[in-house]
Amino acid sequence: MSLSSRLQEGGRPLLAEQLAHPTVVGIARGDLDPAVFRGWLEQDYLYLLDYTRVFARLAWQAPDGHLGYLVDLAHSTLHEELSLHRELSEPFGADFDAAVKSPQCAAYTEFLLDAAADYGRGLAALLPCMWGYSELGRALAADPPADPRFRRWVDTYADPGFAALADRCAEILDEAAPDEAVAEQAFMTAMRHELAFWDAR
Repeated sequence: MSLSSRLQEGGRPLLAEQLAHPTVVGIARGDLDPAVFRGWLEQDYLYLLDYTRVFARLAWQAPDGHLGYLVDLAHSTLHEELSLHRELSEPFGADFDAAVKSPQCAAYTEFLLDAAADYGRGLAALLPCMWGYSELGRALAADPPADPRFRRWVDTYADPGFAALADRCAEILDEAAPDEAVAEQAFMTAMRHELAFWDAR
């Protein structure tokens, strides 16, 4: 079993906790308080700005075979995923310009940016976001919410193209072959941040 597969197996209990979180359950049912989702979208927007910086910091350290992919991920996160967030936010009235990082968002992004100072540790730290959202999207798409505002969010992360991005991030981690203990600590810390982030407002 590859390193990334072992990490993902170890992270499944925390993924199950995310699926049971009231915010995720509300998205799945389509009855989440719009104010809660608006606040979460604002926090996720701020998070993704720093996630872009994580990709850029890792790209600076990357071997030639990984460089283009990480640069492409930084670009697509900044221009495509953030654009999607702006579109998703419109029905909820999110105000990204006025948003301020919550404690959960600040703690998570500080951890990721610090982890990205080391190539292997940084790759392990960023994987829970990509892999976790792909898994959440797939799980929620099995019985998608009727509300089109939430359905669009689910469809985004259930998309096979997003799963392919997560798979490639896992492959890059395996190819980098970091110290396994360091990678496990970074991955599991990020998984705990992922769970806490559902309380970010």
